[in-house]
Order: sequence, then C-alpha cells, then structure tokens
Amino acid sequence: MATVRDATYDVLRTLGMTTIFGNPGSTEEPFLRDFPTDFHYVHALHEATAVAMADGYAQATGAPAHVNLHTAPGTGNGMGNLVTAWHNKTPLIVTAGQQTREMLLLEPRLTNRRAAELPQPYVKWGYEPVRAQDIPAALLRAYATAIQPPAGPVFLSLPMDDWAQPADPPPAPRSVATRFAPDPQRLDEFARVLAGSRDPVLVFGPGVDRSGSWSTAVVLAERLAAPVWSAPAPERGVFPEDHPLFRGVLPFAIGPLAEALRGHDTVLVIGAPVFRYYPYVPGEHLPAGTRLLHITDDADEAARAPVGDSLLSDPGLALTALVERVPAADRTPPTPRTAPAPPEITTPLSADALFATLAAHWPTDGVLVQESPSNLAALRRQLRINRPASYFTMASGGLGYGLPAAVGVALAERDTGRGRPVVAVVGDGSFHYSVQALWTAARLALPVVVIVPINQQYAILKAFAELKDTPGVPGLDLPGLDVTAIAAGYGCRTEVAETPDQLGAALAAGLRADRPTVLPVPISTEVPSIL
Repeated sequence: MATVRDATYDVLRTLGMTTIFGNPGSTEEPFLRDFPTDFHYVHALHEATAVAMADGYAQATGAPAHVNLHTAPGTGNGMGNLVTAWHNKTPLIVTAGQQTREMLLLEPRLTNRRAAELPQPYVKWGYEPVRAQDIPAALLRAYATAIQPPAGPVFLSLPMDDWAQPADPPPAPRSVATRFAPDPQRLDEFARVLAGSRDPVLVFGPGVDRSGSWSTAVVLAERLAAPVWSAPAPERGVFPEDHPLFRGVLPFAIGPLAEALRGHDTVLVIGAPVFRYYPYVPGEHLPAGTRLLHITDDADEAARAPVGDSLLSDPGLALTALVERVPAADRTPPTPRTAPAPPEITTPLSADALFATLAAHWPTDGVLVQESPSNLAALRRQLRINRPASYFTMASGGLGYGLPAAVGVALAERDTGRGRPVVAVVGDGSFHYSVQALWTAARLALPVVVIVPINQQYAILKAFAELKDTPGVPGLDLPGLDVTAIAAGYGCRTEVAETPDQLGAALAAGLRADRPTVLPVPISTEVPSIL
C-alpha cells in the first residue's frame, strides 16, 4: 500500500518540483529517508541560506521552488530570507518538520508551537494538515496559492510520523491561472488620460520583468515618447538601461522622488508599489497638478498607495492592451541622459572605478545578483542592465540574501541549460551574513563569480547616520576579516584584485572556472550619500 510519503513524492514529480533545498534535521529525516534518485537535494549549511538559494532558483527558472526546513528553530533561522521572498513575490513552497503527533499535547523538544502562525505574516498561507492523508492535497493547494498573483511563499508544517501512514487515493491534478487581464473600461480611461497628456512619464517596476514584458514596455515608451524611470529600490531590472528614454532609478524618499517627477502632468506606474520609500524625507507624494495611474497585480499594493488611481492586472497584459489603445504621440522625445565621466583610477579604487571596470568586462548575457547597499548608486551608474531577467536583489532591505541567491540563480542557469554567466556583487558586510553559501556553490561546482568590495565598514549605516544626525553609533566598522582565507576554506578560487587590469583578468578566469571564484577588491572608505 502506498504511504503518504510515496504519494507526496508523486505530487512533487507531477509539479516538476524534483529539486529540494534544505538543511536536514531530525524532524525531516522520515520524509528524506531513502531519498529518490530522480530528485536533487541541494544541501545548505544554514536554513536562511537554503531559503535564499530557493528564491534565486525560483526567480531564474520562473517556477516555484521547494525548501525544506527544520521545525521551529529552522523556520526561525530562515525567516529573514522568507521576509525577502515575500517582498520579492517569489513562489516558494516551504515545508518544515513537526514533532510526532502522539506527543504534541506534551509539547516535547522540537515541537513547533502554533506552527502555521510562526512564519506569518510573511507567507500567503500557513497550514498544518489535520490528517496525515491530507498532505498531498495540501501540497497541491500550497502550489496553487504560491503561483497565483501576487506570487509568494507558503508554509506547511508536517508531523514526522505522518509519512509512514497509508495514503488516500491520489488527489486529482489541477491547474490554476497565473495572469489576469485588466478591466476594459478602466483601461480605456487610462489610455485616454495618457493620449491626452501633455508630458507623461513612465515608472516601471519589477512586475514588468516578472511578466516577461520588456519588449512591450519599450514599445509603449516609444509610442508615448515618454521618459522611463525605474521604480525606487527595484529587486529586478525593468527596462533596457542603454535606451535613450531611460532615466535611471527614482530616489526612494518622498520629497526627492516627487521632485524627480516635477513637470510631468501624468505618471504611469506599472508593476511596482507607489512607492517604495525608506529614509523619511518629507514632502508631497506628487508635484502639484500631477495625476498618477497605477497598474499592479497586487491588490494590497493598490490599497496602500497614498496617491493615484489603480487598475488591477498582470503588468504584461496591461502593457499589451495599452499599446493597442494609445496612439503615437506627436512630441519630441526627451534628450538621452549623459553617460558618466570615466572615473579616476586611484589606490584603492573608488566604487565607481570598480564598477566601470566590471562594466568594461561584462559578459553579454551576464546575470547580476547584487547586495552592496552602500555601493549601489555607483554600481547602477556604471553598469547598465540591458537584458531581461538579468538583475536580482532583495526587495526587503534585509542582508544575507545576495550570496545564496546567486548560487540559486547559477544552479538554475545550469539546470535550464541556458548557461548564462552569473556574477554577484556582495559587500564585505553582507558577505558574512550567509558566507556558508560558498560551500554549496563549491560542492555543486558552480562557476559563479563573487566580487566583494572591501571597505571594512557598514558604510550604508554610516550614510544613514549622517542623514539622520545620529553620531556615535557602535559596531559600524568591520576590521580583521580575511575574505580570501574564508573563501578558500569553503573550497573557492580566490584572488585579491587591486587594479582594473587585475580585476578584468580575474573575472574572465572566474567565468571559465569549474568552481566558484571570490574576488575581494579593496575600495575607498569614503561614505556615499544615502540618497
């Protein structure tokens, strides 16, 4: 007779989810025993690392990923990157072991008390099945919940003695839609506003990339002859950044953002919140006399927007419908933005010089995963992303995502057969939040290149302290960290690059390597402005 475990693995096969990310614990061993040969277990050394690897893998493959955690402590360890997966709108199925049902009343060691509540509010659905036989059907519901817009993580708590129980007949396979079209009357209204606008501006967000709609976004921008901004603090690339209509990334504070939009009578925001703010810099949310139109597939985003008229829709379907409705504008396109001046080469390198060198040696089809908050402005200034699905970072603002996410993306590039080169830029502060991800990358022989700007400080926090006038904050310096020795200890190639020539050669060698490469690059300790 088939067991619940047998039936669950069959459901996972049906869903195409034969890769499982995790760090095994005692409450998971009954599920993982006699691990099937047609499945791949991606072993992480920490649960937060496992979650971020699964996130990167899911985003790069465009399909949900499965991460298996260890009851309450393991779920707690993974929570930081589970928060990021929620904000990234990444479809994850998170399963965690639970103590034996027969002892739960006693709350023995490793009991997950209120298991379904623990990861809230950062999962779309949390559940502990009432019966062992409900697990396969609960997994199907979890999958459907995770992939429907807005996509996101779900959580199942699974008692360890359930797996050996006899299974019910298998649940019927079913499918759910993952895209929905805009209300046609509301869409017609938006099209009329855009057609009659004197000086519109477009703000595209990560939803444009998630819906595979870069080319349609370009058509709409060119039809309107309108400048294009990226929404503030985007977790994905949104538009070809060498396009003459592209203006850059909007600042993520209220007053400066409104100032950047001054002079435009209509702002169309697609696939992003209105807006993602962080430091509080007061001001009006929009310039006087400006109207905002907001298109999102997330009803919560629409509800919490402080200004604007909203339309719920898949961003790609809305873009296609607008292209069909909006006539070509009779206006002169705005002047393209000027390229940054070549940075001065100093010792140590400035952040701009580092990233200008990276741009000069960037592989045509490269994928960038970044988590270097203090250097982000310089990175975006110097390296322009011009292909879809080529830029990933954390939407949450929490550190510890970038390095393991890059490992997940690199594994996805291998598993899908695309083989695009993956480069991570991870600050020396962020690097140590999830450094154990290097071990998994080395075990899998992934040729990901990790560039680590070394400034021996949490420079982003120093910048924030300057903005908010909070001097004397402790713990903002990071002396005595040997990135080279640590990376070598995990099995990586490593080389310190101090000049542009050294960095270019080391990057090229790393992309040809048969294992991960870590390149520490000493940079200036100058603290950039947070805005």
